[in-house]
Amino acid sequence: MALWAATFMEHWKRKQMRLNYHWDLTGFEEEDHPRAEYEARVLEKSLRRECKHKKTDKVKLTWRDRFPAYLTNLVSIVFMVAVTFAIVLGVIIYRISTAAALAMASSPAVRSNIRVTVTATAVIINLVVIILLDEAYGCVARWLTQIEVPKTEKSFEDRLIFKAFLLKFVNSYTPIFYVAFFKGRFVGRPGDYVYIFRSFRMEECAPGGCLMELCIQLSIIMLGKQLIQNNLFEIGIPKMKKLIRSLRLKHRGPSAREHVRRRQRYEVDYTLEPYAGLTPEYMEMIIQFGFVTLFVASFPLAPLFALLNNVIEIRLDAKKFVTELRRPVAVRAKDIGIWYNILRGVGKLAVIINAFVISFTSDFIPRLVYLYMYSKNGTMHGFLNHTLSSFNVSDFQDGTAPNDPLDLGYEVQICRYKDYREPPWSEHKYDISKDFWAVLAARLAFVIVFQNLVMFMSDFVDWLIPDIPKDISLQIHKEKVLMVDLFMREEQDRRQLLGTWMDGDGDGDGPEGRGQHRNHQSPAWPQGPGAGDGSDPDPEQLGSAL
Repeated sequence: MALWAATFMEHWKRKQMRLNYHWDLTGFEEEDHPRAEYEARVLEKSLRRECKHKKTDKVKLTWRDRFPAYLTNLVSIVFMVAVTFAIVLGVIIYRISTAAALAMASSPAVRSNIRVTVTATAVIINLVVIILLDEAYGCVARWLTQIEVPKTEKSFEDRLIFKAFLLKFVNSYTPIFYVAFFKGRFVGRPGDYVYIFRSFRMEECAPGGCLMELCIQLSIIMLGKQLIQNNLFEIGIPKMKKLIRSLRLKHRGPSAREHVRRRQRYEVDYTLEPYAGLTPEYMEMIIQFGFVTLFVASFPLAPLFALLNNVIEIRLDAKKFVTELRRPVAVRAKDIGIWYNILRGVGKLAVIINAFVISFTSDFIPRLVYLYMYSKNGTMHGFLNHTLSSFNVSDFQDGTAPNDPLDLGYEVQICRYKDYREPPWSEHKYDISKDFWAVLAARLAFVIVFQNLVMFMSDFVDWLIPDIPKDISLQIHKEKVLMVDLFMREEQDRRQLLGTWMDGDGDGDGPEGRGQHRNHQSPAWPQGPGAGDGSDPDPEQLGSAL
């Protein structure tokens, strides 16, 4: 997937260059005109200076003028990130408390499906919260950008996109990061568990690890966002607003309905939803790109679902832009701007995250360590026993021992749990064993090797695929050669004309020479002083005329 992301970015650059050439944008430079809000703030500042009898030359907004806005931005972003973390913590507490409540249920069927029930309901809660916060964070990001008063429209768009992406990135991926890297890491051990509010134990992963739960979490959030937020909301909200407008017209009477039937096309289009720009469309694709690349090791079907969603999204967006929205205002742009840098950043981050997912979330590295370091016959026989540690039930703290009798017919003295710790008969009982450090070293080594290898291969793909297609580069080179030839020809003609004029001026001392010089002149000579009395034109005028 990392190589696919690098190849995709390179082919996008080639496609972008081809579009630039066909749309005649190769030499296009965007004009950065100051925004009206910026000009108004500059005018206010200049008026204040005039009142204080100060000079008003080159008045502009400095960082001191924007410092309150910058401080507000920083505090607001930190606060909203903290809100996102608090919501994730609330969902964690919900999972722990719900699991404890279901464990005390009388029905065996309920107790046997605790993990599935808790995981599914918690993911649905996360999905609803993510969708709601996405809408709120978009409005907050626009407000924070407006109070900064950027100078140009391009600067405004770049800052808005960066803030909105940062907030939505944290909002969309925080629950997934928790399951991938934090769940089951801080639970303690039997006899010394970590408790929340002194009542609820921190939740653990399934015996097989958190990779399957991460797959469930990622699939529900990704598919839910695509189905609800990207598809239903995009079509449903404009249609609902159109229905409300039509119901209002029915209550106005027959005269209003007759007026509606006679309206011109531009009047009908004006009642459609205003065009809000392409930022929401790009944001959908960037978040989807993150779902596809960041955690693909845990959900390999993510690219397939993204492809199916995009096939549907193309038709839905076409219908929305044609029938539900006003016509967009066409603006020339050389590229997709800051979105390309965000795509590259997500592609680089995906390599690191997938390395950690493979290394720390799955059992891939512990299996390899056991196979090559501890296996006696070169097979995986005995691996499960190797990953389990022993615990003496007499070491349970008061009130923490299990209440349920196992009805095994004998008294249990030693139980097993998944961890790398010293046995209770060891001198340093329940301390972390050397097997843990061996596995940790192998995991970190895998992350380093995997990251550098994939980064090198991605950079190699980047170097291997040229940014400009060969036919386009040849065509641009030919055009440059033709332009240089044209300029050289014009310069040569100008020099010949000047040389001819200088030769004629040197040969025309007498009346005949002046007459020949006049006959040699073009009727397009500039008319200046002495032009009618046979005097020669000024060389500077001649050069400007040429």
